[in-house]
Amino acid sequence: MKAPKILPWVAHKAGISEELALKLWRRAAGEAEAMTGCCNSSDYYRLAVERFIDLAEAEGGGSLVREAPTVTCVFWLWRHQSRISSLNLIAVQNVAKLWQASVNKLLRIETHAL
Repeated sequence: MKAPKILPWVAHKAGISEELALKLWRRAAGEAEAMTGCCNSSDYYRLAVERFIDLAEAEGGGSLVREAPTVTCVFWLWRHQSRISSLNLIAVQNVAKLWQASVNKLLRIETHAL
């Protein structure tokens, strides 16, 4: 897999060289592949980026921060964005369950509890 386009930005913010960042990315990608068993799923990419950011923060000796009044860790931002994007899927799943329950009730289909 190719290195992500955020690699130079993370390297700059962490205070490490781009060469070291590339090595850390390859390590993170290898660990993510070992954990997921494949290298082309969204879980693989999420784990690889999270691990890369962790490694870059550890190697740089500090946390990756924005230049704003509030200090915010890039890793926290990445996780927060993942949570927000998954809320749409959770909402759709709940609406589908509600719709299915309504249809089952309307058609008087009984479901057996496991």
